Amino acid sequence: MDAGALEAIVNQQIITAMKAHDAVRTTTLRLIKNALKNKAIEKREALTQAESEQALASMIKQRRDSIEQFTKGNRPDLADKEAAEIVVIEEFLPKALDESALATLVAEAIAELAAASGQKPGPKEMGAAMKAVQAKLQAAGVRAEGRAVSERG
Repeated sequence: MDAGALEAIVNQQIITAMKAHDAVRTTTLRLIKNALKNKAIEKREALTQAESEQALASMIKQRRDSIEQFTKGNRPDLADKEAAEIVVIEEFLPKALDESALATLVAEAIAELAAASGQKPGPKEMGAAMKAVQAKLQAAGVRAEGRAVSERG
């Protein structure tokens, strides 16, 4: 699905959510639409699929950070609202990789780098390892957060 198709789907979902009187979903879908539109305006041309996915992933990351802050601030009501928004946003992203599959993928990428250089990658080579893992994720059509990837490395 390209970025234009994504925008059309989001627009259709907004109408459906409004008819169902689902306020949280309607608000979240409008936030998605605005984020994609703002990103396209900033870029001054239509977004690619990867750029759209990256914008949505940024939205999820922001909400996870907010959940952490709201939990620390003893505001579970706001944390729950953010968690509900994450569920809606994730519908428009490729499936997230589970922990064991991610660990396997990271191990494979590190093994390939070790084979190429003759030694296990150290902290200095972590950037190359992250790029290799992200390339594998993209080739597989799945996603994982950068933080989760670096924790496995």
